[in-house]
Amino acid sequence: MMFPNLFSPLKLGTVEVKNRISFQPHLTNLAVGNLPSERQMYYWGERAKGGAGLIITEEMSVHPTDMAYEKLIDVYHPEVIPGFKKITDYVHQFDGKIFAQLNHNGQQGDGSISRLPVWAPSPMPDVLFRETPKEMEPEDIDEVASYFAKCAIHVREGGFDGIELQFGHSSLARQFLSPLTNFRSDEYGGSLENRMRAPLKFISAVRKAMGNDFTLGIRMCADEMIPGGLDLGQVQEICARFEASGLIDFMDLSIATFYNLYLVEGSMHTPLGYTIPLAAGVRERVKIPVFCTGRINDPVMAEKVLANGQADMIGMCRGLICDPFLPKKAREGRMDDIRYCIACNQGCIGRIGMNKTLGCVQNPAIGREKEWGEGTLTKANTRKKVTVVGGGPGGMWAAKMAGRRGHSVTLYDRNETLGGQVRTAMKGAGRDEFGVIIRNEKDQVDKAGVKVKLGTEVTAEQVLAEKPDVVIVATGSRPKEQPVGGADGPSVYNVWQVLDGGAQMGDKVCLIDYDGHHRASATAEFLANQGKTVHVITSSLFVGAELGPTQDLYLTRQRLLQKGVTFTPDIAVMEVAGESGAKTVKGFNVYSNQWDEWGPFDTVVLAMGQRVDDSLYFSLKGKVEELYRIGDCVAPRKVDMAIWEGHRIGREI
Repeated sequence: MMFPNLFSPLKLGTVEVKNRISFQPHLTNLAVGNLPSERQMYYWGERAKGGAGLIITEEMSVHPTDMAYEKLIDVYHPEVIPGFKKITDYVHQFDGKIFAQLNHNGQQGDGSISRLPVWAPSPMPDVLFRETPKEMEPEDIDEVASYFAKCAIHVREGGFDGIELQFGHSSLARQFLSPLTNFRSDEYGGSLENRMRAPLKFISAVRKAMGNDFTLGIRMCADEMIPGGLDLGQVQEICARFEASGLIDFMDLSIATFYNLYLVEGSMHTPLGYTIPLAAGVRERVKIPVFCTGRINDPVMAEKVLANGQADMIGMCRGLICDPFLPKKAREGRMDDIRYCIACNQGCIGRIGMNKTLGCVQNPAIGREKEWGEGTLTKANTRKKVTVVGGGPGGMWAAKMAGRRGHSVTLYDRNETLGGQVRTAMKGAGRDEFGVIIRNEKDQVDKAGVKVKLGTEVTAEQVLAEKPDVVIVATGSRPKEQPVGGADGPSVYNVWQVLDGGAQMGDKVCLIDYDGHHRASATAEFLANQGKTVHVITSSLFVGAELGPTQDLYLTRQRLLQKGVTFTPDIAVMEVAGESGAKTVKGFNVYSNQWDEWGPFDTVVLAMGQRVDDSLYFSLKGKVEELYRIGDCVAPRKVDMAIWEGHRIGREI
């Protein structure tokens, strides 16, 4: 076996899991009326079907004062039990185990949702939610403990195999433990013994309600990564004391807090396996099983962590969101078939943080596993001749899905390699991992029996001469040719030209950012890495305005500033003027309406929007019985929509 440690069983309390892969807790926004839903059943079940040994649900709320998000499951209502039974029965069909995560978010709650005061150890607002909490009285602490116990009973009656209590990055328990958020002077504050008193009360209440024959663990923040907060040394001592209590069976780990959320949910700019040293540090002090989670997205790294004795269980979250069948494929040695997560955070964290249902750029089936999950694709009733024009992600997905359904598919692209705009985007600073999208899909296109013809500029006449039954146009978009006056002058380039090496760059560069996303910021950093002096002008409140939901804002701005990039926000650029080596940029402040001029610059770079490349589509309209267009040639958007539309059309034709 390729991965003997990863696919060995592990005892967690009274439960034995079949392998060392845990699908980690994360918000889905799939609950309905604060009760478990059918979509959650299929969502978690898909990961059990895909081979994960353990599923841990998203955090579920234990008390009415805990409403951090609108679509949490309220476990304290007995009405949750029937829904729980459906979920656990479904997961158990696939020889998987499932634990429920229980939590009270404390100061990280939202009183505007609950219409109740937020409860916390001390009246200190959370850095993200910014609501001043009520300092909990001793009877409030006792009440929360009793609610933890009540919820635990509902969990057990719902058929779960165990419970994980959230003591990590977003939890009332961590807030009691941390000197950063606990300023109390009573028996619940001050010394470590006192700060542990409330969390131990929560654990004890659950254990008493459950008895000793039910698995119970905690998810602990291994390091708050901020001055004044818990560090690894303190956490090691806390974990040793929790273990010594004899109340818990395992230790799951998270990192950081809402002060540094970019570490909780590390993006592409965060190293793979960045939490491994913390897990190893905790494991040095405790004997119960320790979970390690944090950008471990492939079985090779997971096996190495286990073989080195740095952890006992590997937590995979985004890796199994992206490919629910990663465990099964790894066990069967089908490494080339694994769809690897790239930590772009656009479909998962970027959506749930905006109160949308969970998604994934590379997995359109998220939340729709009942209709689109593994085993739902059927062969076409009639085999059709399908032509797909455009080999970007949308075109590859359309071709792959149509090929799997038994159609005769030919995929054309004008370039010598597949990938479309991804090939350019991956050249931006720190964006090389974005190219994994191409690697993930190219082999699947080949395995679906698709004929691929590259270096071919397809015309309407060529398409019609082939007499296809179906044509899917995925020709994408191009940068706007003249988005602002003077943009056709000398030494003015778009980001494509810069990243693809087609621009003659001077030393002083102005980048005009109407994008707010990586197209602009990664290009600015690309230039700064070459030693250019870069000045970014944007009409937004700040540079990188679209990067907040994906947790890329903080580190992106930090890197740009450290590399000497200058920011000028709030400016609507109206004109670019001047000759090479003396370019000027003119515009006005969008709030004061005051005009100004910047320069001189050697070069101006434009990140000012895309235009559709739809000429082939309109040349074929009315001439082909089944004609579709997908992705950017419908409207310029991000890669998730191109993949979504390619997947859908490929399934339906």
